[in-house]
Amino acid sequence: MTKKYFEDFGVGQIEEFGNRKVTEEEVIEFATEFDPQSFHVDKATAKDHFFGGIIASGWHTGSMLMRMIVDFQISNSSSMGSPGMDELRWISPVRPGETLKVKSEVLSTAKHPRKSDRGFVKFGYTVFNQDDQTKMTMTSSILFGCTPIAEAS
Repeated sequence: MTKKYFEDFGVGQIEEFGNRKVTEEEVIEFATEFDPQSFHVDKATAKDHFFGGIIASGWHTGSMLMRMIVDFQISNSSSMGSPGMDELRWISPVRPGETLKVKSEVLSTAKHPRKSDRGFVKFGYTVFNQDDQTKMTMTSSILFGCTPIAEAS
């Protein structure tokens, strides 16, 4: 697999990746540690809640998205991290038993204003389940190194 650099991302470029099965055990474990609201951790209470059962914390969904981004999009890249996200929306709850996948679209690219060896790529991410129901959307930027001169020639 060829390493990806800033120049490898073009506006409108779409990638689809991921195949993350969500288990009840991990939903409860994550929420117990980081978001212990009853509809994330207590099956009896969650059953009577308007969600009608245990659902993943939105932060857990975001963490699963991040794992898929790393595994499928930036693990073999010149990523230098991210300055943050612009928007995050939890559209519908993620339930145990669902399988998540991601659609990534390059929204914009911009060279770093002071450092010519890197640039920002803004992505729009959409998380879907196995039935193509939208679960979450996020817009964020990643800083990538530019192709080294020796590799560009």
